[in-house]
Amino acid sequence: MSKSQKMNKNEEQLFAVTGQFETPDDIMHAAEKAACRYRKFDVHTPYPVHGMDGAMGLGESPIGWVTILVGSTCMLLMLGFISWISLIDYPIVWAGKPYFNLPGYIPILFEITILTGAVTTVLVLFLIVSGFPRNNHPLHDTPYMQRVSDDRFGLCIEAADENFNEAEARALLEEMGAKDIAPIYFNPVEADAGLRLSNPIFMVFLAGVVVVVSGASYFALNRMLELPPFNWMNVQDKTVPQTLHTVFADGRSMQKPVEGTVPRGYLPEDNYKEDPDAMAKYFANPLPASQEVFELGREKYESRCSACHGFYGEGDSRLQGQYPAPPTLHSKKVVDEWNDARIYHVITYGQNIMPAYAKQLTKDERWAVVHYIRALQRSLNPKESDLQ
Repeated sequence: MSKSQKMNKNEEQLFAVTGQFETPDDIMHAAEKAACRYRKFDVHTPYPVHGMDGAMGLGESPIGWVTILVGSTCMLLMLGFISWISLIDYPIVWAGKPYFNLPGYIPILFEITILTGAVTTVLVLFLIVSGFPRNNHPLHDTPYMQRVSDDRFGLCIEAADENFNEAEARALLEEMGAKDIAPIYFNPVEADAGLRLSNPIFMVFLAGVVVVVSGASYFALNRMLELPPFNWMNVQDKTVPQTLHTVFADGRSMQKPVEGTVPRGYLPEDNYKEDPDAMAKYFANPLPASQEVFELGREKYESRCSACHGFYGEGDSRLQGQYPAPPTLHSKKVVDEWNDARIYHVITYGQNIMPAYAKQLTKDERWAVVHYIRALQRSLNPKESDLQ
């Protein structure tokens, strides 16, 4: 196609020749015929038409391969970087885990794959496949676009196709029964604007944005935070660990707890792990004897304790001799001699062949079980006062 065929009498550059169709079947047949001759053409419909990509001969898009290739490559690079850090540059034992702890790296590798693949896909579609976007596409605000976004189906044959000839394109559209066949021209202002990535004005603007943003970030993070009032959190009368301090006589900022005291709301249970009698002496059940607490205790007792102790605490194990049956919870020792803290100690640390339940039950759940055991004991041998 000669250059003169792309220009009208006012030397406007021809973008495409368009035609409109009435039904989805018409546009499907038109797309199939256009695909036999042209590569650079497009179809515009007011709603998705099933099978249109096949009629246009588009085939499978290669963009998916770009996504998986970039995502996988960046994931492997990050895995190599993590491996070098963990095994060579700075190996460190963290929480008893091996130097190379692959399960802990899975979320990082997953995010790197998704992030790099998605960003690269958007950039490729934006800059390479679609080209740098125009501020005013030739099809915008044309009668053609107004109709095909409402109730018509349009076929647009672009003049950039190597087989394009305006007269032949018009004849083809007429042969296929198209209506309102019309040429679409580039806007002269947009055509001569030079909107491209290599435009010197754009490159200077982009460099200016990078310099301004980088300078502002550096100043905010490295200078502004050292100026009042942003430095008030750092410059204050506080005690820094492992430093000297003039408040205390020994000059240490870190002091040992006062002997014989414990923090408010905290009782060091582990100090009495080997001394159940001391726990019985210093501890008491902190939970009230309420219906809610009894229900919690019943739930945890029946799910954790009843298999061995029985539903009523009589030691009638349901394990049928496969595990030694425990003593009854209604013995004189448990009922009269042991207080709540002594029973709590057994639940927490175990006794004889009974395992510890500190990991299966929280502190409140263990104290609630103690309340429920007391209720079972009183229900088996109730007093007259219990019935009032």
